[in-house]
Amino acid sequence: MNHRVNLAVVIAVWAAAAHSGPPEFAPVQPDAFSPANPLSNAFADVDGDGDYDLAVSFIDGAVRLYLNRPDGWVEAATTSGLPRGGPEIRGLSWGDFDGDGDPDLYAGVSPEEGEPARNFVFRNDGSGHFTEDAEELGLVLAGADSRQANWIDYDGDGDLDLFSAQRSSRNRLFRNDGDRFADVSAEARLDDPRRTVGACWFDIDQDGDLDVFLANQDGDTDALYRNDGGRFIDVAPDLGLHRPGRTPDEGGVGCTVGDYDNDGRLDLFVATYGNTLLYRNLGGGQFREVAADVGLQQRLHAVGASWGDVDNDGDLDLYVSAYDETRSQGHLFMNEGGRFADALAPDSALRASDHGVQWADFDRDGDLDLSLTETFPESGRHRLFRNELPRERAGHSLQVMVLDRAGRATQAGSEVRLLAADGMLLGTRIVATGDGYGSQGVVPVHFGLATVAPVTVEVTFLSREGSNKVWRKNVNPSEWQGKSLVVKAE
Repeated sequence: MNHRVNLAVVIAVWAAAAHSGPPEFAPVQPDAFSPANPLSNAFADVDGDGDYDLAVSFIDGAVRLYLNRPDGWVEAATTSGLPRGGPEIRGLSWGDFDGDGDPDLYAGVSPEEGEPARNFVFRNDGSGHFTEDAEELGLVLAGADSRQANWIDYDGDGDLDLFSAQRSSRNRLFRNDGDRFADVSAEARLDDPRRTVGACWFDIDQDGDLDVFLANQDGDTDALYRNDGGRFIDVAPDLGLHRPGRTPDEGGVGCTVGDYDNDGRLDLFVATYGNTLLYRNLGGGQFREVAADVGLQQRLHAVGASWGDVDNDGDLDLYVSAYDETRSQGHLFMNEGGRFADALAPDSALRASDHGVQWADFDRDGDLDLSLTETFPESGRHRLFRNELPRERAGHSLQVMVLDRAGRATQAGSEVRLLAADGMLLGTRIVATGDGYGSQGVVPVHFGLATVAPVTVEVTFLSREGSNKVWRKNVNPSEWQGKSLVVKAE
């Protein structure tokens, strides 16, 4: 299908953005989200009721599960089976690794120096109760110092494998063999000893398999591993993505993938200690660093980042969590025709984020709501915000849930495109493989729309046979308000 940019739609989007004003968010149940020093946060429907629930990890080792109920959020304090204390957990990643139709949870541990610790895998029984099964599954990581973990199908065999980034040891890749996982880190050449914090998987060269970008700390160069039939080669130096010459206090932290310029190619933002980075995808596996050109170059301690269309104008905005010596310093960069400006006032409550950031339409009104974590100040808390877009504007959206042939959410890294009736490209999104701070959620792909005219939805699935496209034509977004259009692999 021919993907062309529709100038009329672009003009309509810019006009809508120009009149929408800065985004407004309202805090949700501050008393419920009151425990101190949260780290990672991730959304998924853990109990199968159609609403997106939220897990939050804390420095004290607790993982708190907040259930999304019709009358508000309720913490499953005694029923979830998740830990209430222990070594700090810096990463939370949802993924249906056992293929039973519900999301399971990987928790990446980062202990104090000299403290014995290992990672956890919590199997969901379908009701939101979890059993820890890492040892049974072969996924124990003794001496772990984990950050981002990704549930992805790197070998295209239809089940979810696991990549675990390690901050102070070699990275690990585990192949899903059914009842157990096999450590294939060395075999796949992903046992990188650099100090990795962020990992983003996407198909950089459009060959039908997932490649991975690694954001590395403490002066280490970054990596971009191209997947060549399940074996990986670092092509970052060839592409200019490795960032040599860093000082020991500089490095990559979080990363996030999104098509910010709506040209059909997935771009990459990297939150860093130092100058933040935006790699524009030029096609053909080539990238150009353009952060300064578009207003996204900031020199700060940036930690997490996530793309989301905040105002439903059809292009992706960007939240970046960060901090300086005295306070949290979050930024919400609004996309104005391919250039970005921070929309937050100095005293905005949305500035209070130094680690976790995740988007999800938890109230199903069509716009993206926001979960933030503030870790280090004494007053640091988890905060949940409801997007207050006017009802009509909130309805200018379409959400797409991408599933495999059996109806399971195992398609992380698949690409979704919207096309106008005349075939013009409206936007591209990715089924999330992980972003924010050590987070991976299981939520629909969200599109804001300049108009609610019928569209074609194109989903690119990845497999051992390469990419496979599935289309849903003449989709009326108005008919899908409050729910998601489901597209399954064929």
